[in-house]
Amino acid sequence: MRPSQHASTKGFTLVEMVTVILILGIVLVGVSSFVIFGTRIFVESSSVDQVLSQSRFGIERMTRDIRRAVPNSMRILTASDGSYQCIELLPIETSTSYLDAPFVPHTASNTLTAIKSISGISAGQSVLIYPLTNAEVYHPQGTTAKRFTVQSVAATGDELTITLTQTVRFSEASPLQRLYIADTPLSYCFVQTSTNIDLRLYQGYGYQINQPAPTAMGSGVLMAQNVSNALTVNPAITLTPATLITNAIVHLQPIFSVNGETFQYQHQVQVMNVP
Repeated sequence: MRPSQHASTKGFTLVEMVTVILILGIVLVGVSSFVIFGTRIFVESSSVDQVLSQSRFGIERMTRDIRRAVPNSMRILTASDGSYQCIELLPIETSTSYLDAPFVPHTASNTLTAIKSISGISAGQSVLIYPLTNAEVYHPQGTTAKRFTVQSVAATGDELTITLTQTVRFSEASPLQRLYIADTPLSYCFVQTSTNIDLRLYQGYGYQINQPAPTAMGSGVLMAQNVSNALTVNPAITLTPATLITNAIVHLQPIFSVNGETFQYQHQVQVMNVP
């Protein structure tokens, strides 16, 4: 028997296949554009969020250290070419009230007594009484000054006997008998890089008569990036010094830029500590 000539055949015509491919291509372009747009939004929002987090962390850390600065220990240095701006300060480790200390013109001594502080006092730390200028904080110690180094501490009940590394006389007494204990200075610097300005923290470089530049303090620790201030025209830090009736105020106003957007902090920090 011969097969039927009317047997049906199954499949797609060329026109149908081309039509389907065109439709799928149009759908794929639309879907891919949506995916790419969504991915771009996610990446950009992540970049903005990262810069915001870094900036908040840097400003909060600066605020904390500024508020615990030894009175009159803050000083600002700005490079003439705008390559950096630094604020240096001496953070207080603990404070108390002294009971007896050697002052000019009385007899020199290497010991003083004070009320027991909340935090401990260690050898190598500095004792400061009534610092009124940067020089009295950072200049070398003679036998008469306002900052001297602790050799040892002995406690008897609520009273401390602090032995210093040399026989000294403090220049002036504090009207409220305040005594500050500190380790070493630290600096926050806005430093120009090849692409933008970084905020870095420098520590452990010791006391220096002249405020040091970032290159003299080591590599520092990165605190934040993407700062865009023109430091000589629009500084990121300004200082209003203390007067007889007002405390010192530090104005923090860094500008951060990311993905073509900018935002600026307008933050004031009051230094509550007084001599």
